[in-house]
Amino acid sequence: MTSATHSTLFPRVPDTADAVLDGLDPEQREVATALRGPVCVLAGAGTGKTRAITHRIAYGVRAGILQPSSVLAVTFTNRAAGEMRGRLRQLGAGGVQARTFHSAALRQLQYFWPKAVGGDLPRLLERKVQLVAEAAARCGLRLDRNELRDVTSEIEWAKVTQTVPADYPAVVAKAQRDAPRDPAEVAKVYETYEELKRERTVIDFEDVLLLTVGILQDRHDIADHVRRQYQHFVVDEYQDVSPLQQRLLDLWLGDRDSLCVVGDAGQTIYSFTGATPDHLLNFRTRHPAATVVKLVRDYRSTPQVVHLANGLLAQATGRAAEHRLDLVSQREGGPEPAFVEYADEPGEAEGTARRIRDLIAAGVPAGEIAVLYRINAQSEIYEQALADAGVPYQLRGAERFFERAEVREAGVALRGAARAGGNDPLLDHAEGLPAEVRAVLSTKGWRSEPPAGSGAVRDRWESLAALVRLAEDFERARPGATLSDLVAELDERAAAQHAPTVQGVTLASLHSAKGLEWDAVFLVGLTEGMMPITYAKTDEQIEEERRLLYVGVTRARLHLALSWSLSRSPGSRPGRRPTRFLNGLRPGSTAPGGRGAAGGAGGAGVWSGGGGAGGAGGDGRPVARRKPRGPARCRVCGKTLTDAGEMKLMRCDDCPSDMDEALYERLHDWRAVRAREIGQPAYCVFTDRTLMAIAEAVPSTEGELAGIAGVGARKLGRFGAAVLDICAGGDGREVEVAATDEV
Repeated sequence: MTSATHSTLFPRVPDTADAVLDGLDPEQREVATALRGPVCVLAGAGTGKTRAITHRIAYGVRAGILQPSSVLAVTFTNRAAGEMRGRLRQLGAGGVQARTFHSAALRQLQYFWPKAVGGDLPRLLERKVQLVAEAAARCGLRLDRNELRDVTSEIEWAKVTQTVPADYPAVVAKAQRDAPRDPAEVAKVYETYEELKRERTVIDFEDVLLLTVGILQDRHDIADHVRRQYQHFVVDEYQDVSPLQQRLLDLWLGDRDSLCVVGDAGQTIYSFTGATPDHLLNFRTRHPAATVVKLVRDYRSTPQVVHLANGLLAQATGRAAEHRLDLVSQREGGPEPAFVEYADEPGEAEGTARRIRDLIAAGVPAGEIAVLYRINAQSEIYEQALADAGVPYQLRGAERFFERAEVREAGVALRGAARAGGNDPLLDHAEGLPAEVRAVLSTKGWRSEPPAGSGAVRDRWESLAALVRLAEDFERARPGATLSDLVAELDERAAAQHAPTVQGVTLASLHSAKGLEWDAVFLVGLTEGMMPITYAKTDEQIEEERRLLYVGVTRARLHLALSWSLSRSPGSRPGRRPTRFLNGLRPGSTAPGGRGAAGGAGGAGVWSGGGGAGGAGGDGRPVARRKPRGPARCRVCGKTLTDAGEMKLMRCDDCPSDMDEALYERLHDWRAVRAREIGQPAYCVFTDRTLMAIAEAVPSTEGELAGIAGVGARKLGRFGAAVLDICAGGDGREVEVAATDEV
């Protein structure tokens, strides 16, 4: 090993306190030397916040101002705490405690429990799902595995927001939070779960914080003991603190103000777990004399990436937006971010895989490349595309698609149905392969409409939906394919994607990418309904989605590509739109205030990756843009519509409907007959939502019918005359016969 290599792996401990400050920029040095009173560090992505706060602690220790044993540094993950301890050791401050909130609280609870309560600390429940299932059964509720996970997460959220069971329904309603079940049912399960814990003498991880808070509140002697031990506190990722964690921090501090917090409101993306940036945003109100330092020198990303990141947050609204940080890149210039539009999802995945293969061939290590998406169910098509391209990959924060429990269960059911062949009463082979797959998956809880909200139930639905889409694409590629053919295809895909990989491209959701960085990042699937996700309804939820995209952008050091596809599958109507968050940032688009997109130094453009609507087929020419439409508004109450189903009806789901029920029934009956005649599922004629929209509008001309979402030119030519005849009181049959005779 060379001396240079040795010094990189084992950096030399600074000789003096002043040597600890060497290499810090002016703002980082200001943080490191601000050792008195409350300090608030507003640190943007890639600005060296961990470097600043570890050097602050080390400088204080080496200068004799801080005693190592009197400092407690808290963060949110064991990985982050371990990294902090390692850096402190390298700086000569190895005696400092760096822990997660839970780890620090558990250590105190174990030490003080015999004195405060007596006896041994109750056993810590490693996994609460089983006890939640028992609680649900006592309440007469049967929850499947995914519902159990969601209800368990909801109980955790209630506890960290200090919400008791009796208050849960009202708090959920006020927060406009999507509960996984009826709020009254969740509250009852929550209450029964707490009763079961008391009966079994066990506690969960949230109780560790709650009980520590309770002891410190009730026993002033114990609180004084803790405060004598820890006199200086540092809190990393302060924007992610929950109300319960803030209460514990207040009790640790007492009436002192030796506190340093570090955070970035622009990276608040975990509100669904109870995290809130309010404590960071209100810090100067609570501590008027606080020293505030902003870290905005970005050492991670090129000016081109930083320019886009700043532009994203410049359009944000709300309190977090008022405290946004404009980053200033400290790196040399690099390539402009690429905005890539594809005709369909498979084209997007294949195009992304090709671009990744080219980067690897140009010398970028596979381990320095990431593909980031909004939900884990999006991974399958990228797993397949990378496998087909011979590019190794690894998944982070999720199981591979074919290893997910619901996908394995679906595979078993599909194999069983394939073996049964024509003897399976579930299957109507005349309806085609996708209909057979839907019928089989319906036994596993599949429904055509997604469940409300997010969580495990939604994740399961998305995975099964991916299988349905795969069946549709497979039949399109191989007309007449059987269920056995599809099962063989699934087995081949699973085998290809299970190949062991050591160093590969990272596939990850945007949430699981927080805190990481790569040389090259591909942000994929950036369409309305996915970014922002369709169940983000309130302004606050929409803004959190914007921040999630910002986190994705700031993961890139050098290469950044943002892509979307205009349709789901080849040949489908190009009805998708790129995310609103890129309006005014991608060339050819207009910002919400009417400002055109600002071009970067290199003149980035929107490039077609596979024949986008109105554009060329992947030869590098900019795609022609459609004239942007204004926001869709409910024709009853005037509210802006974001849900695709509501936009089709042009009204909110809960606004009164003026649908002609008899007309809807006639259209429904006609659709069933027509679908059997053409050998396709009923929704291939028109979806239920489209039929409802027709029955509400009662069009009398082709122009009026064409104006209804879901009635494209192809369907207008094929079914329009019959639909108009039915709307006029006929049955549609004579019109179709006449049209057939003319042809």
